[in-house]
Amino acid sequence: MKIGLLIFIANDRENYSKRPYDSIRAVAQQAERDGFDSIWLPDHLFYRTPGEPTRGIWECWTMLSALAEATHRMEIGTLVTCNSFRNPAILAKMATTVDEISHGRLILGVGAGWNEPEYQAFGLPFDRRVDRFEEALKILKPLLREGHVDFAGKYYQARNCEIVPRGPRSQGPPLMVGSEGGPRMLKLTAQYADLWNTGYMGKPETLADRRARLEAACHKIGRDPATLGVTALIGLWFPDLQTKKPKFFDNPLTGTVQEIATAMRGYKELGVRHIMFQCEPYIPEAVQQLTEALKLYHRMER
Repeated sequence: MKIGLLIFIANDRENYSKRPYDSIRAVAQQAERDGFDSIWLPDHLFYRTPGEPTRGIWECWTMLSALAEATHRMEIGTLVTCNSFRNPAILAKMATTVDEISHGRLILGVGAGWNEPEYQAFGLPFDRRVDRFEEALKILKPLLREGHVDFAGKYYQARNCEIVPRGPRSQGPPLMVGSEGGPRMLKLTAQYADLWNTGYMGKPETLADRRARLEAACHKIGRDPATLGVTALIGLWFPDLQTKKPKFFDNPLTGTVQEIATAMRGYKELGVRHIMFQCEPYIPEAVQQLTEALKLYHRMER
């Protein structure tokens, strides 16, 4: 099982100060030195809550390209890219290019999107997001795998489209679909994805219900669930460092370094292929405790 770290590229939640690229790169490079298998970037345009200032964030793919050059061993991925932000054929071209820069380390995570204020501000369509996502997958999958597609749909067209040159992997980067368990999204995951991602998980048992629904979706279309890699974004909260639980964490993982390492082992025993951690608060002390748990997990597995 691989273990990754979500890298924050948004402004600080408390004082809204920006995160300079140099500090983002330093976190990524330290994660590589510390033995993490992957780093992940969120894909948003901003965060806006009524009554609060707009909270900014760097553009995901520009930052991902830079980190592809700044790192050497770890996989890099999007957790997850919002389909509606970019034409899917252009996204396939971007992914192939970043896979080349990283020498075959990219995982392309995609989802249907959810944050309506972004769409309104940047002039993007918010309606029929799953319908649009389904058409996008019909373009993305063949372009990544074969480098060619000829598709005309209601929302997207890619007529006699080719990806040339091809990247370092003949089949392109793996395609990961992020979803929380809605039936249509799970069906599309079963039909098109190499990997499935869901969040925010806590202890290993919090994955059970959503995973059962995914496996049912696979059986319904005749796919062996074992051929679809399961990944999970884990919300890791340190109450001793942040007294108020983050509002987007329903049932976060908490505990000592030993307990976090034990949870890692529990996910592996469930056959999960890849887990990623979002640390709250996102401060060096929290990442350090996660790093200690990672090293303990590796010792436990020897």
